[in-house]
Amino acid sequence: MINQNSSNAGWNFDNSYARLPKLFYNKQNPVPVDSPRLVVLNEKLAASLGLDAQSLKEEESIHVFSGNRLPEGAAPLAQAYAGHQFGHFTMLGDGRAVLLGEQIDHGGNRFDIQLKGSGRTPFSRGGDGRAALGPMLREYIISEAMYGLGIPTTRSLAVVTTGEKILRETELPGAILTRVAASHIRVGTFQYAAAWGKDEEIKALADYTIKRHYPDIEIDDDRYLTLLREVMKKQAELIAKWMLTGFIHGVMNTDNMAISGETIDYGPCAFMDTYDPATVFSSIDREGRYAYSNQPIIAGWNLARFAETLLPLLARDEEKAVEIAQEELSSYMDMYRAHWLSGMRAKLGILNAEQEDQALIEKLLDMMQKHRADFTNTFRALTLDKPEDTVMKGIKAFDDWYSIWKSRLKRQEGTLEEAQQLMRHSNPSVIPRNHRVEEALKAAVEENDFSVMERLVNVLSKPFAYTSEHEEYCTLPESSNIPYRTFCGT
Repeated sequence: MINQNSSNAGWNFDNSYARLPKLFYNKQNPVPVDSPRLVVLNEKLAASLGLDAQSLKEEESIHVFSGNRLPEGAAPLAQAYAGHQFGHFTMLGDGRAVLLGEQIDHGGNRFDIQLKGSGRTPFSRGGDGRAALGPMLREYIISEAMYGLGIPTTRSLAVVTTGEKILRETELPGAILTRVAASHIRVGTFQYAAAWGKDEEIKALADYTIKRHYPDIEIDDDRYLTLLREVMKKQAELIAKWMLTGFIHGVMNTDNMAISGETIDYGPCAFMDTYDPATVFSSIDREGRYAYSNQPIIAGWNLARFAETLLPLLARDEEKAVEIAQEELSSYMDMYRAHWLSGMRAKLGILNAEQEDQALIEKLLDMMQKHRADFTNTFRALTLDKPEDTVMKGIKAFDDWYSIWKSRLKRQEGTLEEAQQLMRHSNPSVIPRNHRVEEALKAAVEENDFSVMERLVNVLSKPFAYTSEHEEYCTLPESSNIPYRTFCGT
């Protein structure tokens, strides 16, 4: 039996998910580890959760982060869910993660506290339930970068090493990440209920989700249709933000789409350098299903799978329910395009809408693709009004485009200063470039030097600052004929 910890860290747990029908989870303690050591603590996140950062550095709390002890009030469990993985439906579940419970902050807000890499569960499917240090640090870096960029995301509170080695292609240092999320309810959670539960269990999950994430619609007569609509809105906005920053998730399976609208699962994700809509980083995405340009389409596909699970709640007659769902889903791409177009206007300092704006935007993107321009640095150069810093300067088509764009800015009612301010708030000066992330991980994992990562995370926390410190993080990697590849990290 794992002992409960009654430290002064500020844990304030509730366990509302555990009050759902037993179908949705399995009570599960983390598997203890030999000699945990705290290597990363997100002190700002800790404070926002109502936790005392100093107490979290003490031995008692380190044992909590490792799963050796439980915070007072925790009721650990492994969540059950299913999912379409690369289009194929399968039973899944938390195979290497345990939800400790829900931290209630000083404002009454509820956040899941999950240990990732905390040992085998009934859903492990032959896996060891553990995680390696590199992938856990990678999730920490990227999730904090996403937070800095203003993109809804799960976050990372802490990383501990376990003192154990885990076997992948080689022996690697083991680690556990403490993940914080609005919740871990996924499209796949609903798919699991629809496949293996009864209508009343689907309803229980939907009612719980509404109460937790969309309480304003609880009294709606058509609240389940409104739930579908609200989730669609969240996803349309989220995917647009991914596209506007060059983020590629890499594994958009339905179990990795959170109903809350947060980005979840940072395994094979990466940010695009050279602009190419066909960019794929994931080593297992050989067909490009989750390529950059496919992300909006895949999100729509995933939402259709979510809608299917709600059919028993939308109408008693299945044919009528399908008709209702299809009509609602038909609006998704329009919602996405509206968010994307608005965001692209902002990236170019356009303060109002004109019919020709989309053609202006697409012309720039076409040139960027043709001339292999860097996505982030191109918009950074335009923000700083330094077209000479782009690879396209001197090319007649780009120079003509630049003149048209400048004329577009001059004829809008706002000032050029207002346009530039909008661009500064919309175009990050820095992103977690792949070579910088790898540099940080190599130093931490191979040399036990976390200073490289700490500096990178600090810079990424202020991506729109345009400081001199950003300059070195804007530089591109040396050219290589070997494409960058990322892995699921299991």
